[in-house]
Amino acid sequence: MDLDDAYDNGGHIDGAVAYPDRWADAAADWRGMESACGRAQLNLAYGPAPRQKFDLFFPAGRPLGLAMFVHGGYWRRFDRSDWSHFAAGCTAAGWACAVPSYTLAPQARIAAITAEIGAAIAAAAGRVPGPIALTGHSAGGHLVARMAMADAPVPRDVAARITRVVPISPLSDLRPLLRTSMNADLGLDATDALAESPVTGVPRAGVAVSVWVGGAERPAFIDQARWLGQAWGCPWHIADGRHHFDVIEPLRDPQSAVMRDLLGPGVA
Repeated sequence: MDLDDAYDNGGHIDGAVAYPDRWADAAADWRGMESACGRAQLNLAYGPAPRQKFDLFFPAGRPLGLAMFVHGGYWRRFDRSDWSHFAAGCTAAGWACAVPSYTLAPQARIAAITAEIGAAIAAAAGRVPGPIALTGHSAGGHLVARMAMADAPVPRDVAARITRVVPISPLSDLRPLLRTSMNADLGLDATDALAESPVTGVPRAGVAVSVWVGGAERPAFIDQARWLGQAWGCPWHIADGRHHFDVIEPLRDPQSAVMRDLLGPGVA
């Protein structure tokens, strides 16, 4: 299809094939350490389906609030176990951090995945009090942006606790994906793409949204970040030199600019 190359990240990143194993190994190491310290609750269900589970990581003391990281993979790849270490910045800053899995396409349509993330937030919110901050990468950036919207499938009392959302390299307008081969799995039609695109919706009042994208990413992803910033009137930032696979590394550093946007200016 004519937009396949525009949205092909791995084909334009040196050493891209090594990243999934590197992520999985780092995640397993960090998850093991946190489990050994008693700071991890694993395989928590938020629904009956096999992938409707999340892991919850805690700081050393009482959590200041709940953060969540939602992984990407074009709604078709990966699992929460590949990304545990990206909770490290949040727990170092004193926040609990949930990392969910979700049913992948083509077994689930994007609207159903959106509903699953809403259910995951509600389940995690029942375990950790206080404000809720959401971040996600790529397809996960789309999903957390959806959670910032007025029509997000989140219980009203939980939605009222969502204070900050940081979509990283988000897919904010799904309509271009209609012209990619991946849509054979996604099953989007024009109506779905319009309904599930954050750029065509309205963010909920009171939610601080800040968009990040790598400066070395595909132009299509820089466009997607810009479109969301313009549509919502929120700041969007370009991380110089970062590509689609390493743009999320600042989530591991509690003092990074991304983490300040996620948790607020008082972050450690």
